[in-house]
Amino acid sequence: MFSSYVVLLLALAVLIVANLVYAFVSRRHRDKDYSTIGTRMKAWWGMFFIFCLATLFTPAVSLVSLMILCFFALQEYFSMIRGTRKADRRLFLWAYLAIPVQFYWIYVGWYGMFIVFIPLYVFLVLPIPRLLGKGTFGFLRSVSSTQWGLMLMVFGLSHLAYFQFATPEYGGGLVLFLVVLTQLHDVVHTVISLYLGKKKVVPTANPNLTWEGFVGALIVTTGAALALAPYLTPFGMPAAFWFGVLLSFAAFFGSLTVSVLKRDLLNGDEDKGGAPKKRYLSQIDSLTYTAPVFFHVVRYFFDFM
Repeated sequence: MFSSYVVLLLALAVLIVANLVYAFVSRRHRDKDYSTIGTRMKAWWGMFFIFCLATLFTPAVSLVSLMILCFFALQEYFSMIRGTRKADRRLFLWAYLAIPVQFYWIYVGWYGMFIVFIPLYVFLVLPIPRLLGKGTFGFLRSVSSTQWGLMLMVFGLSHLAYFQFATPEYGGGLVLFLVVLTQLHDVVHTVISLYLGKKKVVPTANPNLTWEGFVGALIVTTGAALALAPYLTPFGMPAAFWFGVLLSFAAFFGSLTVSVLKRDLLNGDEDKGGAPKKRYLSQIDSLTYTAPVFFHVVRYFFDFM
């Protein structure tokens, strides 16, 4: 727990310094628009608070805080879907009701139901409110986009809450290890891509992702995994190395997938004057992939899970 405090204090210090730099630069260069960075700063503070609750307090507090995160992430996802109709809003309500049920399975420790509830049972039941709406136009698009939102924003992220129930001894440290590496990967990838990146990975999906950023983020994330593992996890150096590599790839594909979703189903950043630049979705896109991947690999290879 002491190590978790140290890591969180370091994260707090980084956030404070970043905010001071942002305030100085935005006042010094008033002719430039830094609103996007300001929005991301606010999102980082909210996420820092949530993951403090998830890491330092009891599993019940962790569960509630992460359930709230899932709710706001799903709400933001739904708010950016084009052409929402009355039948779709009824569908969204059913989707919201699935969140407390999914987290109830975590609370009671029913792993079997936790792992199949959204992928199987919600998948089968979700079309019902759309069918009752007596509408066929856009049926597949509305149901499938809702299911995708539940899979990413609820099912994927809910794995963060299960760590402390699956392993009370190491759960808090594992969550902090996962979150720090995932967010570090995203920051390093973005910074290197902006200032050094030349070869874009998939320009049509996300022009901000480059191969230079990917390689740099892979190296930094793997190094950070080796540095943090002795303090936050029971992993040895070989396992920490491979987890750093694994989380780098998972974070990359998570960010890329959500970017494609934004451009296909959501209002892109260029639409409506940048209105969809919300708080959570761009910050947790990588976690929707890294959380379930990390959870299941740890559970498969280590007895303490």
